[in-house]
Amino acid sequence: MNRVRVKICGIRSLEEGLTAVEGGADALGFNLWPQSPRYVNPESAREIVAAIGPFVTCVGVFVNEDAGRVHELALDIGLGAVQLHGDESPEYCAGLDSVKIIKAIRVGPGFDPAMLKSYPVSAILLDSKIKGSYGGTGRRFDWRYAIEARHYSPIILSGGINEENVAEAIEEVRPLAIDVCSGVEAEPGRKDLAKLRSFLASVDRANGSFSEWLV
Repeated sequence: MNRVRVKICGIRSLEEGLTAVEGGADALGFNLWPQSPRYVNPESAREIVAAIGPFVTCVGVFVNEDAGRVHELALDIGLGAVQLHGDESPEYCAGLDSVKIIKAIRVGPGFDPAMLKSYPVSAILLDSKIKGSYGGTGRRFDWRYAIEARHYSPIILSGGINEENVAEAIEEVRPLAIDVCSGVEAEPGRKDLAKLRSFLASVDRANGSFSEWLV
C-alpha cells in the first residue's frame, strides 16, 4: 500500500496554510465559491499560494463556475489543480483540459460507482450527498461505495473525516488521498490549529503502521 496523501481544504490564511504544510499536508484547498463560509478571495489566495511555495499542490475549489473563469483564476493564482465541486458534467470537464481536474461527486443511496468512468479527470473526490449542500457538512457516507469506486478512478475520500476515524478510513478504503475540512475546524471558515496538527500526526502514524504490515 502506498502512502495515503492528505489535502486540507478551506484554507483562508497563511498561518493555516503553513501549519498544514509543516504537519505534512500534500495539498491545500482554497474555496473560491463566494457562497461558502470558507470562501477566500482570489487576491488573498494568490498571496498564500505564493508564500507556500512549489512543493505542495494548491487546489482551487469551484462550484458551477464558468470554464473560462476557472482557467483564468487557475493561472492568476498559481493553482496546481482545480476541484469542481458542483454539478459539472463530463463534457464540461473535457473542455477544461488545460488544468488538472479533481471532480467532486456527492454520494448517497443508489450511487453507481461505474458512472465515474465518464469523467476525464485526474481524480474523483467522493463526498456526502446532503440536500442543499455542495460539501463541507462533516457528514460521512457509506465507505463501501468508495471501495468499489476505486475500480474506476483514483479516489480522494472526503465527508466526515476527522482524527477519530482517519486511521479506519485509510485501512478500510485505501484511497489515493484523504480530504478534510470541517474535521479540523473551530467553526466553519476557521481552522483549529491544534486539531489540524493532531489530525496530520494521526495520518502519519496510520500510514506508518500500514506500511509496516507490508514489510
